[in-house]
Amino acid sequence: MTAPDETQAGIYIHIPFCRAKCAYCDFASYAGLEALADDYVDALSAEITHRATEWSDTILGSLFFGGGTPTLLPPAAIAHLIAHCRAALSLADDAEITVEANPGTIDAESLTHLRDAGVNRLSLGVQSLHDDELAMLGRIHSAAEAVAAVEAARSAGLSNISLDLIYGLPGQTLARWEDTVRRALALEPEHLSLYGLSVEAGTPLEACIECGLLPAPDDDLAADMYERAGELLDQAGYAQYEISNWARRSAGDVSGRIPALASRHNLIYWRNERYLGVGAAAHSYDGQVRRSNVVDPPEYIRRIRAGQSPVDESETADLDRRMADTMMLGLRLNVGVDEGTFSARFGLALREAYGAEIDRLVDEGLLEADDRGVRLTPHGRLLGNRVFAEFLR
Repeated sequence: MTAPDETQAGIYIHIPFCRAKCAYCDFASYAGLEALADDYVDALSAEITHRATEWSDTILGSLFFGGGTPTLLPPAAIAHLIAHCRAALSLADDAEITVEANPGTIDAESLTHLRDAGVNRLSLGVQSLHDDELAMLGRIHSAAEAVAAVEAARSAGLSNISLDLIYGLPGQTLARWEDTVRRALALEPEHLSLYGLSVEAGTPLEACIECGLLPAPDDDLAADMYERAGELLDQAGYAQYEISNWARRSAGDVSGRIPALASRHNLIYWRNERYLGVGAAAHSYDGQVRRSNVVDPPEYIRRIRAGQSPVDESETADLDRRMADTMMLGLRLNVGVDEGTFSARFGLALREAYGAEIDRLVDEGLLEADDRGVRLTPHGRLLGNRVFAEFLR
């Protein structure tokens, strides 16, 4: 498989269907639209065919099915889409193929079908391993079902499993969060993503907090949770390679470089590389222009059937914006932004572009800089948004 330090492009396919909308979610996902699944898959296939002409010469090192809940589609539908990508696009033979799944929507049989179709990485939205916290979040699964999902994936022969967890929940204690992390580590996943809860406007969770049914999250406690989780993961043999992501250390990993079990697909985003997005609400970036498709699934299907473009918005990024995006995304990685890569891409050294900003952030203890490039300090990872804002002009 392609080494994680190598540059590549990828494809993202958005599956917007959900069995139930989670209380904290403001993503483009919808409950009750599963009847559209067949028409939606047909539309995805048609969009892939249409976009193939502009992407045919690009080797795609990853394919990611996100949502929503992709595993609400029959395994045969996902298998069809993988096969169509291989036929229409230049999907690498050893491409990382990830499917996001909710624990309540999979079993060993369905996962075996996905593995046989070419899926080689499973991303499970566990979020918590306490049933009361899962209920508060509006998740459809229990802690026991999350554990069973990992066991089912192993029995199906999937050897690259990532678990998503959320910290900073209303009323969550440090001890309970530590217990969730320890339980997750006991499942021996290859990868973990830990996200601080974001209370989004218009969500049921926000309404519960606004009316006093739930306490507001404590930012200081959330920072303690983040740091404690990092300690536990390091002790358990996981390497942090991005602000929110850890990969289990492998024998061939080199200190100071991206670990082998890092998410290949997400590395494309963090490196500000090119990616093709297909489906309702999907985003694409060709290195100059960012495009986003219409959000509404029925309208997406209608446009594709009518031979119309599904693109709703597009923005051409000038040099300043491309450099800023590269800094803000690249600094999320522990390796940071590489001097040679930046200068080769933009024709400017890092200090030519951002000398004053780099010096200021170094003085504040948020950034470290040397001949190799720039990267966040451990303290800087806690204040990432403060750092990123420095590069917006």
